[in-house]
Amino acid sequence: MADGGRALVLGGGGITGIAWEWGILSGLAEAGIDLYGADLVIGTSAGSLVGAQVASGVDAETRYQVQLAGAGGEIPARVSRAVMARWAWAALRSRTPAQAGARIGRLALAARTAPEAERRAVIESRLPVRHWPDRPLKITAVDAVTGAFTVFDRATGVSLVDAVGASCAVPCVWPPVTIDGRRYIDGGVRSPANVDLAAGYGGVVVLAPSTGGFGPIAGVGRQVAALRRAGGRVAVISPDRRAREAFGGNSLDPGRRAPAARAGRAQSPSVAEAVAAVWEGA
Repeated sequence: MADGGRALVLGGGGITGIAWEWGILSGLAEAGIDLYGADLVIGTSAGSLVGAQVASGVDAETRYQVQLAGAGGEIPARVSRAVMARWAWAALRSRTPAQAGARIGRLALAARTAPEAERRAVIESRLPVRHWPDRPLKITAVDAVTGAFTVFDRATGVSLVDAVGASCAVPCVWPPVTIDGRRYIDGGVRSPANVDLAAGYGGVVVLAPSTGGFGPIAGVGRQVAALRRAGGRVAVISPDRRAREAFGGNSLDPGRRAPAARAGRAQSPSVAEAVAAVWEGA
């Protein structure tokens, strides 16, 4: 049974996902719903960037306004259909998440991408606070060689910038991140939001720009159902039609950041009641 406490889970979804999450968070804060009071913050991929700042107490409205400022210093990128097909084929041939992770990891290690140091500088520029917060924060990644699921937190001794960079290392788009001699790729390779890490918490709010899974990669719905069976109260917020239109066809397009943020802010009133019911009742 869930034993109480509140967890905020922030899933992956590229640059547009980051912007949308800040839009949702700032809109909910304006409505008096403070998700910054979470006892645990879990971040995967795009959600690791947002989660690191939430756990550090960085103001949601300030970060929302940053999203509206435009593309900034981002490196434009795209996940091609060919890359997505290779990911899907690797996963569908696998029986376990680790096996899928290792196969996708091999693709990532062989791909030509921007230099690791260049990508790290982008991640660092997105983090106004670059040390682990006191509030419990878990950041997910996958070992590119073994496919093992990895969870970084303050106790691991890994720098926050490197942990976030690993979680955001989209296979075949960005370089795997080197930490203590090992290479790591995006935590979304294991699951879009890794909601199961919130097991045991009485109230769980999930912001999931992407929800689907395939093969052994568990979608958000499957993991949420398991939490609910165990007695947890869970609210899942995913993009509405307006937000999906704002995202466009490329979640890594910096030019879509401002529209995605505005769409999240516009969506927040429609989800406030469901979020408050879980958050305030936990």
